[in-house]
Amino acid sequence: MTEKHHLLTNDEFEEQFASCTLPACYFTHEAHLRLAYIHIKRYGVKQAIKNISRQIINFDDKYGDGTKFNKRITIASAKVVEHFMEKTSALDFKGMLLEFPQLRSNFCDVLKKHYKLDFFKKENEEAYLETDLLAVN
Repeated sequence: MTEKHHLLTNDEFEEQFASCTLPACYFTHEAHLRLAYIHIKRYGVKQAIKNISRQIINFDDKYGDGTKFNKRITIASAKVVEHFMEKTSALDFKGMLLEFPQLRSNFCDVLKKHYKLDFFKKENEEAYLETDLLAVN
């Protein structure tokens, strides 16, 4: 079954998320990866991290309880998505997920495998994530 965020073009998806008009049920793990993919492709990873961080905070303030944002995971996730974007032979996000299904099905393990610091611990949540990305296969 196709996720609902795929009903939107990249432009529509990016705009609706930024303006907090995207239905909350559309923002799944896969949609989060797509948002990173779109922003990295359009703005580069550094600006993508800034954009996505601000937008997730705003989205969580509107639809959640304001506690869902984790800076370390956002930075690490963007860097991992960027890495797989560089490796893929696919021309779009869907193709990249087909080539690397672990991004969709096992992302936490991908992060744990490629970062030496356990940033899932609450006490590491606000620490800045330097380039401790290990060799990603």
